[in-house]
Amino acid sequence: MERFAAKPTASIPMACQGGSETIAPYRFLGNDEVDWRDIMAPHYAQTRQRMGAHEGVLCLQDTPELDFNGQDIAGLGPLSDEAQRGMYLHPTYAITPQREPLGVTDAWMWARRPKDADGQRPGPKERLRWTEGYKRVAEMAADVPSTRLVYVADRESDIVELMQCAQDLGTPTDWLVRAQHNRCLPEGQKRWSHPCAGQPLGEIVFTRPSRQGQKARPVRQQLWARRLEIPTGKMATVEVTCIVACEVGAPPAGATPVQWRLLTHRAAPTLDAVIELIDGDRARWEIEMFFHVLKNGCSIEALQLSGVDRLERALALFMGVAWRIAHLMRTGRTCPDLDAARFFDPDEIRGAFLLTKKKPPSRPPRINEVLRLIATRGGFLARKGDGEPGVKTIWLGLQRVRDAATTLQALRDE
Repeated sequence: MERFAAKPTASIPMACQGGSETIAPYRFLGNDEVDWRDIMAPHYAQTRQRMGAHEGVLCLQDTPELDFNGQDIAGLGPLSDEAQRGMYLHPTYAITPQREPLGVTDAWMWARRPKDADGQRPGPKERLRWTEGYKRVAEMAADVPSTRLVYVADRESDIVELMQCAQDLGTPTDWLVRAQHNRCLPEGQKRWSHPCAGQPLGEIVFTRPSRQGQKARPVRQQLWARRLEIPTGKMATVEVTCIVACEVGAPPAGATPVQWRLLTHRAAPTLDAVIELIDGDRARWEIEMFFHVLKNGCSIEALQLSGVDRLERALALFMGVAWRIAHLMRTGRTCPDLDAARFFDPDEIRGAFLLTKKKPPSRPPRINEVLRLIATRGGFLARKGDGEPGVKTIWLGLQRVRDAATTLQALRDE
C-alpha cells in the first residue's frame, strides 16, 4: 500500500522494489480467500470516525465506467457501448460541506452481463443501486448520531423508488438529487411548470471552474423553490422541494447558460436554505475529482490482471490511494498551516526541499508550503497568480519526492 501511494501512476512492477516485492502484490490480488470488502473495511471504519467529528457530511454517489477494452481479463462485461469491455464502480464518497474529503464509506462493483436475444439484460436492475445506496447511508446515521448526513447524487438517481424508500424509512438521512424527469403532478400539470412562477427568492454568484477548453467565468443565477407533491404509485405521493437555478444574462460565446433543477425532501423556505442545498449539489464535483485521480493518477484502467476479482481487490487498494491524494490537495488549501509532519515522513519533507533547492525554515514546515514544493516537481509553476496546485501536479510530484526520500534512506543506511 505504501508503494502504491508513493507512486500512484506507476505499474505494479515499477512501484515495487525488486522481484520478491513485485510477486507479493500479485499473489495478494490473486488470493481467492481475500474479499475486496475486507480490504476496504479499515478504510470504511476510519472514514466513519472522521465523519463523526463534523456537524454535517455530504455522501456523494456516482457510477463511472472502467474501460478495459482490448485486455484479456476474465469476467468483464459490456459498457454503455455494447462492444466495449469493462466494469462499473459505485462508491459513496464522504466530504464535508467545505469539501474536505473524508473517505469512502461504501462501494458496489459489477460487470454487466450481455443482453439476451430479446435485448434484455439478465440480472438485477442497475437502478436499484441508488435506492440501496441511500439505505446504506441511512444505516450509517445511527453510527454518527451527532452528524447530519446528506445523500447527494446525479440525474440517474431521480427515481420515485428512492424517494418512496426514504419516506418509508422516516428519512433518517437527507437526500438531494439532480432532477432528470418532468413528471406529471396529481393535478395533471408538469412538475417544472410550477417552481419558476412568481418572483425569485434571490440570486447567487459564484465562479465556474474552467473545463473542456472553457475558461473559468463568473455565473449569476436567480433561484426559485416550491414545495410540491409528486405521485409515487396508486394513491401514494411524496412531498418534495423543487429548486430551480437559472443563469441571468448571456453567457460567453460558445458557452451554454448554467441551469440546474434539484429535488430534495427538505423544506427550503428561505434564500439561505436554497443556497445551502445548491452548494451541496455543486460539491458533487469532488467525486468527479476522486474518479479523475483513480483513473488517471492511479492508472487503474491500465492494470493487467487476469480476472475481475483481482481488479476488485486492486480497486479497493487504489481507492484509498486516490482519497489520500484528494485529501492532501484540499487540506493544503483549507488548513495550510498544519504541521507537514502529520502527512509526510521526515525524508519526504527533506526531499521536497532538496529537489527544489529551497532552504527549510527554522520552524516546522507547514503542509501548504511542502505541498507546493512537491507540486512543482509535477509541473506546478507556483507563480504569484497560479493559485494552489491541483491533484495532477501533486500525484506526479509525489513520485519524484518519494524517490528522493528513498535515496536519503539508502544513503543513511550505508
